[in-house]
Parts: sequence; C-alpha cells; structure tokens
Amino acid sequence: MDERRMKGLMGLCVRAGQAVFGEEGCRKEITGGRSGAVLLDGGASDGTRKRYTDWCATAEVPLILLPEGLLEEATGKPGRAMAVLKGSFADRMIRECETENGGKA
Repeated sequence: MDERRMKGLMGLCVRAGQAVFGEEGCRKEITGGRSGAVLLDGGASDGTRKRYTDWCATAEVPLILLPEGLLEEATGKPGRAMAVLKGSFADRMIRECETENGGKA
C-alpha cells in the first residue's frame, strides 16, 4: 500500500463524513451492514485485533491492517480503528490494498 495515497484517502474520507471512530461506533457500523471497510492500526492490542477480526469476518467486511500510527497521523483522531462507510472511499481503499497485496485486502 502506498502510505501517502492511503493517508490522503483517509483524510478526505474524514472530511466527507464517511468515517466512524470509537469501538462502539465502529461495531455498530460493521454489524449494521453500513461499513464498506475497516482500517485497523498496527499498534492495536491482540484483544482489539481479535474483536475487529471477528466482527469483520461475521459481516464480511474487509479489514485493512495499517502501519502503526498511520491512522492517527492521517486523520488527527486518536484511536485504533476507523470504519469507512460503504461507497467510493471504501472501494478505493480496498483497491489500493489489493493492488499492493496481490489481490487481497
């Protein structure tokens, strides 16, 4: 993944109101079927990773693991995860990761 491009997409996503932060808010978007992708900071604890992995697997939402600190640096929001609402931002982020990871987000 091109970190510079992902940072730009994340910043635009936040400014467009297409991002949700906080564990409870993210969980609601994921389980409610409104999330198109979830970005998880690489510094998240094992327990946090497991919760998000389980929620995303159940809801069939792509989970994208970011380098540690990139989420806060790009968005200015503290926290470990960001749910991206369904739409063009989520689609572009998934494509960005698929290109880099050989077809897997």
